[in-house]
Amino acid sequence: MTVLEDRIAMAEDSGELTLDAMFEWLEKMPVPEGYKVEIVGGNVFMSPQRQTHFEIIFDILEQLRARYPRKRLTSDVRIDFPGHLNGYACDVAALAERSVKDSKGRWRYQDVEFIAEVISKDTATNDYEPKLATYAAAEVPVYLIVDPYTGKWHLHTLPKDGEYRGHQSLDFGYEIDLTGTVVGLVLKTDEFPRD
Repeated sequence: MTVLEDRIAMAEDSGELTLDAMFEWLEKMPVPEGYKVEIVGGNVFMSPQRQTHFEIIFDILEQLRARYPRKRLTSDVRIDFPGHLNGYACDVAALAERSVKDSKGRWRYQDVEFIAEVISKDTATNDYEPKLATYAAAEVPVYLIVDPYTGKWHLHTLPKDGEYRGHQSLDFGYEIDLTGTVVGLVLKTDEFPRD
């Protein structure tokens, strides 16, 4: 067992395990530069940032700037979501105009209008399964999964009763029409690189 595992086990035994405690421990660990760290369902995941990943994120952020000011866009910033120990660092999140930070200085999941996750091989299951369920339960209006390995994007909309009722998947090159959503614009995908 590692020191972190020992501390987490001790905290679990005492009923003290919280996202704040887990992130505090992670901040003290030597996380390699260029790695993204998040907690999904109480499990810690670290994934390397690749150039392809960055280019897609940057492309999405640039296009969202037509609708959102820079201060209402985030990337790899911790947002706590409902469920058991879900502290996500979304690849892209766009926040509503009414957005305010909570008492700890963090964005609230209730103010998130759009999330995009760009698939990494080692953590792809998180984006397709637990995050999909969590974002639907949190009623995030638009969740976009971009998969550079398959060259496809998957759009999830219309959250209701813990699931997304709207779903569309197409290849890179096809536009993502968000005009019928709170986002209100079209994202181009023809320059998304593939892995």
